[in-house]
Amino acid sequence: MSDSGSGSGTSADEVLDIVDENDRVIGQAPRGEAYARGLRHRCVFVLARDAEDRIFVHRRTPTKLVFPSLYDMFVGGVVGAGETYDDAALREAEEELGVAGLPRPSHLFTFLYDDGGNGTWWSAVYEVRCELEVRPQAEEVAWHAFLPEDEVRRRLGTWEWVPDGLAAYERLRAYRAGRGAGGDR
Repeated sequence: MSDSGSGSGTSADEVLDIVDENDRVIGQAPRGEAYARGLRHRCVFVLARDAEDRIFVHRRTPTKLVFPSLYDMFVGGVVGAGETYDDAALREAEEELGVAGLPRPSHLFTFLYDDGGNGTWWSAVYEVRCELEVRPQAEEVAWHAFLPEDEVRRRLGTWEWVPDGLAAYERLRAYRAGRGAGGDR
């Protein structure tokens, strides 16, 4: 899962809310345990665009807890215990982009992601305009650039992307096309 940013870096000790199939909190667990046991939790995905409407794309560092060295078109990560999706989206976007004073990201939709065997997580998708100079965290981001969306689409078949980010992007494209995607709310 795209612990795409998480302010705690790769901290397996960060406590997460564990949620049921209806996104209701049923307990808490450290991140490492939630990942190891496939416990359902919450994540945020924030698509950051610059003033020219280009998308922030990055390659994760090889030290990331999940999906090391893969590309992602979202910033974000896990929602901490007791934290709202909206607060996590802003926190994660500012941390991963290395900025302060970012506008509050706009929530677009939420869906239940299923990774095909190791777990599921509720995924809230946001968008934000970032006109600030980005300074991504070196421990989180190995490479970054703002790319035009048509280039991002061209790279979908050639770069190795984080699977949950790719699923969120496909749902975002369907959402924008007015079709939505089953299970979105």
